[in-house]
Amino acid sequence: MEIIRAKEFKADKAWGAKDIANMNGVTTRLHWTDKPYIWHINDGEEVFVVLDGTVEMLYRENGNEKSVTLNVGDIFYANIGTEHVAHPVGEARVLVIEKEGSI
Repeated sequence: MEIIRAKEFKADKAWGAKDIANMNGVTTRLHWTDKPYIWHINDGEEVFVVLDGTVEMLYRENGNEKSVTLNVGDIFYANIGTEHVAHPVGEARVLVIEKEGSI
């Protein structure tokens, strides 16, 4: 058993993570960041939950770039093939659930 206070977590570098669980190849990780990630496509599904801060999520649908602002409690679901990138507004803490080894 472990209790994790997400607002107190800070990594040594942007997108540093605390591994929480690995359930049959699906990982749950708490990330801290103050810098954008990279455009990417996961090889599996991804659930992205904002726990602290604000994140602008950019994604491409049918070749068109779109964006949505995610606040605390908001969830972004990327199905297989969704190209996306997260841009925090200041510091943010996010819970990411995805296939083990995804980028």
